[in-house]
Amino acid sequence: MSEHNLITGPTFEEMLHPHLIDADIRAKAHEARTTDPLASINLFNISWRNIDNKIQYVVLPPELTGVEAPIAVLTSIHFPTRSHKVGATYSVLLEKELFGEVAPWKHTMVWPSTGNYGIGGAYVAGRMGCNSIVILPEEMSQERFDMIESYGAQVIKTPGCESNVKEIYDKTHELSAADPDVRILNQFEVMGNYRFHYYVTGNTIADLARELGEQGIGSGKASAYVSAMGSAGTIAAGDRLKQEWHDHKIVGLEPIQCPTLALNGYGGHDIQGIGDKHVTWIHNVMNMDAIMCIDDIESKLALQVFADEGGLKALVDRFGIPQATVDYLKTRLGISSICNIFGAIKTAKYYGFGKDDLVVTIATDGLDRYGSVMDDMRRDYGVVDEIEAVARVRSLFHGLRTDWIFPGTPDNRARWHNLKYYTWVEQQGKTVQELDAQRGQSWWEAEQAKVKDIDAKLLDYRANHSG
Repeated sequence: MSEHNLITGPTFEEMLHPHLIDADIRAKAHEARTTDPLASINLFNISWRNIDNKIQYVVLPPELTGVEAPIAVLTSIHFPTRSHKVGATYSVLLEKELFGEVAPWKHTMVWPSTGNYGIGGAYVAGRMGCNSIVILPEEMSQERFDMIESYGAQVIKTPGCESNVKEIYDKTHELSAADPDVRILNQFEVMGNYRFHYYVTGNTIADLARELGEQGIGSGKASAYVSAMGSAGTIAAGDRLKQEWHDHKIVGLEPIQCPTLALNGYGGHDIQGIGDKHVTWIHNVMNMDAIMCIDDIESKLALQVFADEGGLKALVDRFGIPQATVDYLKTRLGISSICNIFGAIKTAKYYGFGKDDLVVTIATDGLDRYGSVMDDMRRDYGVVDEIEAVARVRSLFHGLRTDWIFPGTPDNRARWHNLKYYTWVEQQGKTVQELDAQRGQSWWEAEQAKVKDIDAKLLDYRANHSG
């Protein structure tokens, strides 16, 4: 490769509908998934759909959720890094390269993260010929550090846990000041993160809702989309869904232990990947219908049901959940996935949804990220047997209450928006004028429209650099 050629992958449209990718490239990418997972061609495996163009999801059985409304969960362990965050990092880096803001042969990419974004950044940057540094709080799971280093990136550990984002920002400023060739790809700020989820995740969910409606599940629309906020990239899918169905509900989730939007709160917690103690720049809070809070210990206790043999057996034998469904779920859920499922159940209860209302959420990663966390849970709470599993399902899933819910009233939306000032204007160099512009949906619509421009830029690059 010439040092002045870019390594690129799919367009937004190809990530949404991968059957549009050249058949030979797609076949080679599918083969490389297992034979050469670090090859650059794996960038063409970034999609919510598999090689057969089927969206990867599960509809949770009511025996687990305890509610009549169907809850569909998009699963993401089939992505190249076993998390959908790789799509956001690819979109961010591709956009920066196409428009000349970063050069792989010159600049070092810095990925501030609390987990999956950093993993995705390490993977994508390595496949696109870039050197990378990932900044991650020191208390994150060991599996995260191991994956980042396996992809060839350097790790810098900062003090604290999931919610210690200020320390991450301080380190990025230090690196920028020391080296003019450092480029900070801040997931909390860069709109490529937002665009991937608005266009690819949002339209995938719209397609799924229509597919399920044809199967008699729901009515062909998504009544609500539920997602915890870390960078607030994933929840951007709701902006697309609300354009499709104007009565659609966008519900964001935070840890009870760190209720930043809910109560201007702060604190440490262990739902890794969410609850980062500030309102991110890319979060369209003026479009939110509710914020709900979820307990981190309850999320880990519930995940352990899927991690221990006694729990898996109880799901089948005591609750009548099909073995195939249990087998599918047991590898595809992490802590934040359980948090999202709890939020979806609370959403169904709070809005009084029934069998014609589809609630959609995301399993952001799988159990492989949390082996060390589950070992700690067994040490502190014991191994889950069938009796304990029954108690946990009944109390944690079926017994979810509609407490810790904060509706998106005009006053609350204004408060959520105003909280951005303290991070982004006082600390990160944004202007009050930029912040005020975000109050109107036209600002967000202009950012959404750039998807087409970026796709056109990539197609033009391909045409002029083929061979």
